Amino acid sequence: MGKRILFTGGTGKAGRHALPWLLEQGYQILNFDRAPFAHPTIPTLIGDVTDGAQVFNAMTSHFGRDALRGGEVAGPVDAVVHFAAIPRIFINPDNETFRVNVMGTYNVIEAAMKLGIRKVVIASSETTYGVCFAEGDKAFHEFPLEEEYDVDPMDSYGLSKVVNERTARAFAARFKADIYALRIANVIEPHEYGRFAGFVADPPSRKRNAWSYIDARDLAQIVHLCLQTDGLGYQVFNAVNDTITADQPTAAFLARWCPGVKVTRPMVGYEAPLSNRKAREMLGFKERHDWRRETGAGQP
Repeated sequence: MGKRILFTGGTGKAGRHALPWLLEQGYQILNFDRAPFAHPTIPTLIGDVTDGAQVFNAMTSHFGRDALRGGEVAGPVDAVVHFAAIPRIFINPDNETFRVNVMGTYNVIEAAMKLGIRKVVIASSETTYGVCFAEGDKAFHEFPLEEEYDVDPMDSYGLSKVVNERTARAFAARFKADIYALRIANVIEPHEYGRFAGFVADPPSRKRNAWSYIDARDLAQIVHLCLQTDGLGYQVFNAVNDTITADQPTAAFLARWCPGVKVTRPMVGYEAPLSNRKAREMLGFKERHDWRRETGAGQP
């Protein structure tokens, strides 16, 4: 039997692609969400991550009635993937977005640590880099955007993700656990590749996403790699595909559209401005869904 994984927020845009991928890798999965996920072999436990008791229960629950036959109560899961959140601003009032995202993450990590679960993967966001939901036309500090960047969001959603990263770091240090935070780029589902012609034709429209993206299926692969990679303690990884959503090499493109922004190292070829170098080097990530192949645009 594969490892037992609690996945919060699996019914959402990213989760509904990650769950089947993880199932194929041999994991047993329980989805914990406020809405069901229509999958024949992945059960959903309806619940709310802002309720600590519900989170504790989910981490120590049977995954279905068949488990009752064994005659043993359920122990804690082997790992937790935490994607449940209010996914952006303009859905709820700002203070509610902050409350749900921060307290939900705190509850999940605290319960996992105190139950002895030493592997947690949480969803952070590209919004931590401060431009996605900024007021006005804010410039990036530098390129590429790497994990050491001085994150400075001005919105409730991005701020909640910065706080969640600090929460993860604190618990990882205290409990000597592996807690990996994924700064997830703009998630693209397979049916959304028709949008890319518009992205290329209108470069300013993609500035808030740093002209970068993550295919939902490649994000699922990154989650799997995080679950398989032990011993890194607290880490932040940009979850992003390899290349820029533009028809020019990155260095020339940024010189035109972001003049004056410092470049801290050479940007090679069509490298995405939101860099995935750390995920490639430390996790072994290799993208499978380049937007040019998906759209038939061909190689640059």
